[in-house]
Amino acid sequence: MLTGSKTTFKVRQMLPDIKERMLSQTGVNARSRDVFGLRCLPGECVLQRAVMVRKKLTAREGRGWLSGTLFCTHFRVAFVPQDNPKPDDNADPVLLGDHDVALASIEKVVVVGPSRTKLVSPNSSLKFTPEELVLYCRDMRVICFLFDRLTPDTQVLEMTYTIAKTYQPPKPGSVLSFQNAALGSVEMKQFLSNRRKDAHMNWFESAADWEQELERCGAAGWRVSSVNDRFEMSTSLPRFIAVPQKVFDTELKKSFAHFNEGRIPHWCWRHPRGSDLLRMASFQNNIYHEKDDIRNLEMVLFGCQSSLCVVVELGEELPSPADIQLAHGRLRALCLGDISTSVSVPDDKWLSTLESTHWLEYTRSCLRKASEVACLLRGGHLTVALQEAEDRDMSCVVSSLVQVMCDPHCRTQHGFQGLVQKEWVMGGHRFYSRINYHRDNDKEEAPVFLLFLDCVWQLWSQYPSRFQLTDDFLLALHDSVHLPLFSTFLANCQRERCKRSQNLGQLYTPVNGWRDMLHPDSSLDPSDPPLPPVWDWSLQYSRQRQERFTQPVTPTPPLQPLLNGNLNTNPDSHRLADTIPGSVFLLSRGSFSCPANLLPWRSGTGSSGVYRKSHRRVLSSENVPGLERLLKAWALAEYPQALTSVSGPQGPLDPYEPLLPLLMGPCMGLWRECYLRGALHAQAFSHPISANHLHPVERLAREVQQLQDKLAQASTDSTPPATVKPERRRADTNLNQNTNNGTFLFPASRPQGTGGPTSTNHHTSRGLPQTPASRPVRKDSGGGGGGSSGASNKHTFLFGHSTVTEARPEQHYYSASNNAKLPKSNSPSLAS
Repeated sequence: MLTGSKTTFKVRQMLPDIKERMLSQTGVNARSRDVFGLRCLPGECVLQRAVMVRKKLTAREGRGWLSGTLFCTHFRVAFVPQDNPKPDDNADPVLLGDHDVALASIEKVVVVGPSRTKLVSPNSSLKFTPEELVLYCRDMRVICFLFDRLTPDTQVLEMTYTIAKTYQPPKPGSVLSFQNAALGSVEMKQFLSNRRKDAHMNWFESAADWEQELERCGAAGWRVSSVNDRFEMSTSLPRFIAVPQKVFDTELKKSFAHFNEGRIPHWCWRHPRGSDLLRMASFQNNIYHEKDDIRNLEMVLFGCQSSLCVVVELGEELPSPADIQLAHGRLRALCLGDISTSVSVPDDKWLSTLESTHWLEYTRSCLRKASEVACLLRGGHLTVALQEAEDRDMSCVVSSLVQVMCDPHCRTQHGFQGLVQKEWVMGGHRFYSRINYHRDNDKEEAPVFLLFLDCVWQLWSQYPSRFQLTDDFLLALHDSVHLPLFSTFLANCQRERCKRSQNLGQLYTPVNGWRDMLHPDSSLDPSDPPLPPVWDWSLQYSRQRQERFTQPVTPTPPLQPLLNGNLNTNPDSHRLADTIPGSVFLLSRGSFSCPANLLPWRSGTGSSGVYRKSHRRVLSSENVPGLERLLKAWALAEYPQALTSVSGPQGPLDPYEPLLPLLMGPCMGLWRECYLRGALHAQAFSHPISANHLHPVERLAREVQQLQDKLAQASTDSTPPATVKPERRRADTNLNQNTNNGTFLFPASRPQGTGGPTSTNHHTSRGLPQTPASRPVRKDSGGGGGGSSGASNKHTFLFGHSTVTEARPEQHYYSASNNAKLPKSNSPSLAS
């Protein structure tokens, strides 16, 4: 397999007889088999194995190292710990274990030697034996494996080359082969075909699912239409859409041609106060509008409301897919760095570089726009229509965020999964093009769905008690996006999913009602493996991991009785009585306007004959400020007061009050568990250091901890004389002045002599290389011991170790008084 001299190795293609010899294992089960302690999937081939390997654990896994055996199959890189219990052959198969990574998720392979690092490609040659193997994943994980000195060099080299040869960047033919490697066996196909969908969530695949959602939201004035059952009206809309009851299908068909890609205004959600949320594409301006068409268009646009419609333009304020892709690439480069060039961002410029990526800025803009829409819907008795050029990207983000803010059901696990099914999967988001598994169309690639998950995490971080789902669930969904195995993300619309799978449509007859029927255009290739949905979590994670997806929350009370489509209690004091029936306003950049060309059929010279024109040449001084007062009066005065307590003077907090996020700079945090989980590994291996030595940061933390232990022990054993106590206080006063920024004080009782801490520092750092971070910051007037102790105490605060003050509260501490005079010194103090 490996040819060349003792120092240079090159990989050759693995022969079939070698594979067969490696796979000739006994104890094959219909569902799984045990190969060297690894529970393999049916048909999974083990290509290489390396013993005595240690895996570096992340902070979420408990840190440290875990010993075990490393495997490489044609589907994944698996790691089996030494104390791992024996797998149960009768249990259902799990695609990836807790320590596994799929080959399709690997972006690059890096090896670390005694004095250098190298990026390994399928055609690379190594002139050294790797000591560490680092896998950079597309989901921003960095997985590190350390080879023991007793591990045979042949296993190390063969493992490295096998992973580099099999992972390969995805291309048009590699994704299908990856799917066949994981799910293509006969046993796996049979197992997946017998899997049943989760009955607790709404899949929005049938008319009954949409009717269930209409009933849950109390949308009595809407019905489910099958006018797009064969995708003849619009190829990107779902088979079933919710439309007003007063609009017939024959009239509805005339409206599709007036919108881009035929995406007419379709219902998304109804607020308990009676407002409706719609989505639609941009208008087609070069189409002649007949009188009947205008009537149907306005009936669809206004929905069940006849007084007011607000069109929210999303293209001007929200980022474009190209902007999102650029920002995500910059964020990835900042968090993981570029190991091939060993270039990292300095710590003092890290936050400014994070801000320059614009990722948090785009997250803030999406949350701000969703908050404005949520405030509008809370007013009641109006229709809010989200308009985007194609209605397939940012409209999915905003409509989903509005429902997460306002509907407690969408903050549960099953409700959130149903929300993604409705607004993203059935809503026509181009998952296949935006994720770009094949890497064949970089212009269409944009992680719009990942931006939405980040926005949801921002809401969860500010209101964790209002969510049943946890950040573990969001992180699992984030990682599943990068795995090309799920039908949820491998199509751009429902029509493409129906072509791949044998889906059943529904036919309505007056005698039989709704009946299932097989579409003649459905093409099912029996050789293609059945792709499961991403919501089948038992295929990806263990039961212990799934239990961390949810947390107990207070049950949501049922909806109050409705009166004429609105709540009959606590009515809104702001009424839009001054608006003209049929008025249409545009919400853009936080302000309302009435542009003449907002609706193309109203911009002509002739009258529509149905509705009265509500726009004027000059902006109305009555209608527009009335809407702005509705938005600002409640958002700035009413809602923040209600957030101060669970129950106010008028009763308990309304569960349908929107969760308005805090959008100031310090309130918007970085999703550390997702973006920074591999940052320490990436920084550690961006320096050409040996694997046998600690990382400089870890070495400094250990040195600081040893200094702290020495100081605590010295302060406990020795007691200062009473005559020296005033002198000690002056020394502590100077030390307090120098370490004022750290807000930590050392105990007044110290051993005799000022050189004790300094000598301890030299003693603990003996034998370790001197680094700039481990040197004292400066020499203070209080002596070398005070400066060294101040530096160590500052690092103790940074690394989160417990201080002496917290560990021993019974000791006496002397704080500096405000009028204390400092001794003169030539060196500047930190306070100055």
